Amino acid sequence: MSVPKSVVKIKRDGIEYISSVDYTQYTIKELIRAALRDCGKLYCNRFRQAYYRIFKRKKGRVGKYTGYWVRSKKDVPDLLVGIKKNAFYGGFQEFGSSKTTRLGLMIGTAQDNISNFADIQAQYLGALNQDDPNVPANEEEYEGGADD
Repeated sequence: MSVPKSVVKIKRDGIEYISSVDYTQYTIKELIRAALRDCGKLYCNRFRQAYYRIFKRKKGRVGKYTGYWVRSKKDVPDLLVGIKKNAFYGGFQEFGSSKTTRLGLMIGTAQDNISNFADIQAQYLGALNQDDPNVPANEEEYEGGADD
């Protein structure tokens, strides 16, 4: 989606109406998408810290293959976090099985960081009060892990 024109001028009966609705909607969507990306990155980093605290070493695929996906082709972007398909045992560690106990690290990480996610989103959406918010570069479906 390209950046729409910032101002649309409509003339009726000698009166000029100026509308910037399209640009404002684009800006809001891009700020939401950028906030979700930062929330996903924070989540993955905190999950890895909790995972490696339990298992004491950086071995295995669950911590390594934790990722987040921002789906921005919808009307309202959303964030998905999870374990990529390369980490087969991640689901068993999260939910438990007949032979392993339930760890619940993903759910615990999300619950422990709700206030941090709210702060990140408030910081980005607070940019709407500025005259010209700095909108990040356009990226389609952003898929990323976090910093290693």
